[in-house]
Amino acid sequence: FHDSSVIPDGAEISSYLFRDTPKRYFFVVEEDNTPLAVTVTPCDAPLEWKLSVQELPEEASGEGSEPLEQQKQQITNEEGTELFSYKGNDVEYFVSSSSPSGLYQLDLLSTEKDTHFKVYATTTPESDQPYPELPYDPRIDVTSLGRTTVTLAWKPSPTASLLKQPIQYCIVINKEHNFKSLCAVEAKLSSDDAFMMAPKPGLDFSPFDFAHFGFPSDNNSGKDRSFLKSSSKFGRQTPSKPRVDLHKVCIGNKNIFTVSDLKPDTQYYFDMFAVNTNTNTSTAYIGTFARTKEEAKQKTVELKDGKVTDVFIKRKGAKFLRFAPVSSHQKVTFSVHSCLDAVQVQVRRDGKLLLSQNVEGVRQFQLRGKAKAKYLIRLKGSKKGASMLKVLATTRPNKQSFPSLPEDTRVKAFDKLRTCSSVTVAWLGTQERNKFCIYKREVDDSYNEEQKRREQNQCLGPDTRKKSEKVLCKYFHSQNIQKAVTTETVRGLQPGKSYLLDVYVIGHGGHSVKYQSKLVKMRKFC
Repeated sequence: FHDSSVIPDGAEISSYLFRDTPKRYFFVVEEDNTPLAVTVTPCDAPLEWKLSVQELPEEASGEGSEPLEQQKQQITNEEGTELFSYKGNDVEYFVSSSSPSGLYQLDLLSTEKDTHFKVYATTTPESDQPYPELPYDPRIDVTSLGRTTVTLAWKPSPTASLLKQPIQYCIVINKEHNFKSLCAVEAKLSSDDAFMMAPKPGLDFSPFDFAHFGFPSDNNSGKDRSFLKSSSKFGRQTPSKPRVDLHKVCIGNKNIFTVSDLKPDTQYYFDMFAVNTNTNTSTAYIGTFARTKEEAKQKTVELKDGKVTDVFIKRKGAKFLRFAPVSSHQKVTFSVHSCLDAVQVQVRRDGKLLLSQNVEGVRQFQLRGKAKAKYLIRLKGSKKGASMLKVLATTRPNKQSFPSLPEDTRVKAFDKLRTCSSVTVAWLGTQERNKFCIYKREVDDSYNEEQKRREQNQCLGPDTRKKSEKVLCKYFHSQNIQKAVTTETVRGLQPGKSYLLDVYVIGHGGHSVKYQSKLVKMRKFC
């Protein structure tokens, strides 16, 4: 920060105002008819400022003149001629092509709160051109609008295109309002006590990919020493503030940029600043705002009583199913067959949550019915990958398309009964009489459990297998659930070869479920 009351000619200064505590700056114009330009940039609060001039004492000019500090002391109490005054938070200018010589005073006051500000004064405004120039149309155009993305375009600054000065563009995104200066943005960000790295020029990037934004708050660097001494506020620990929902990204000299990872159906404000990287001065384009599109409404699939419905869900996605029985019913049964990984199932009746469970394999849920009730089923997919399901809803408990399954659907191979050409396997059944079919497939020695897991789609039935892979089919059940186990010997296998064995259970409605595949390796020598 600038810790002197003298404004240098041709350099932007940054400083600080305490609320209701005026600050005065001085600079000298030595000759009459001198061009003069003064720019004041409020940062995080409106300012009241006034520019006035007083005549210099005659002995103040020429060689041997008293230092400016002494001249200033002599006439500080005198009221000068007011040239310009302003109250507000806009970046405001005083420009004169012919100003009288004298001691110029700039008085500033903030009545709202402690605040930062910037001042620039020059007697050579034509040659200086400290701030990037705006194009003839300084608006930001929204060229594309999506649910989570907004594409912005703007015309280049003539300072870059004509004068070949090093200009980069900085975009600011927030949900509250537009900003009139980059200084105001930085003041807001500094309260967040965070830091953001800029991307490489020419690369689109999402500012929301970063966890923290803002500027570093170094307790020792860049603060005005004079007000550090005069205020005890900076010696205290201030309570932490909520994180600022404001993001700034500088993108080099591009004139089009896509902001991504926005929230659907949300209004955002966009500001663009041209920044001269040599002088670090900036000029604001006219900000804009836009509302992202609404999230696509989830399509609801209607379930028909007693009919199996195939459902596909993208990775981490969700699907909604609706079941509205046409007749009164005492009970309703939902059968869910998750073909791959586990999925989350939620069932609501007329808006009331009845169940929420993870389902792997085949599960059946029986719920108490209610006259004219409507059921909404939400299926949430796996994080690992896409999900495939078969869903059945019915008010007739006896009409079951899915076969009943034991809790353990593994296929066991008996190592002692494994030979060079045959293997004996066993699996569990249920009290319900079902048809079981065994299939075999030769696989490479490199075939492993990971490959087996990827192929473990339980919904692919025997109709997808080659006839040559079929071993046999048989019916099986047991009234004594403790004895519901069956064995079969698979023959005609080759010594030293590996095989994948699959058991399918087929229900009365023709729907099949595959047990967990079993990988076996035949003995080489017998």
